[in-house]
Amino acid sequence: MATELKDTLQLPKTDFPMRAGLAQREPGRLAHWEKLDLHAAIQQRRAAAPAFVLHDGPPFTNGDVHIGTC
Repeated sequence: MATELKDTLQLPKTDFPMRAGLAQREPGRLAHWEKLDLHAAIQQRRAAAPAFVLHDGPPFTNGDVHIGTC
């Protein structure tokens, strides 16, 4: 009898599902964040921090390479 490849792997046993199911789980996660008012908490925590702006744009054929082309 041939051994299945999956039976030869030594993977850890976990309580969480192996498949992400993002489309099914995302609404619950968003509702949880809304309940925590997470966005306002992050904004309040960062209120005194200096502003950070990432300037990004399309790749330039005749200019310097920038972070957006990596």
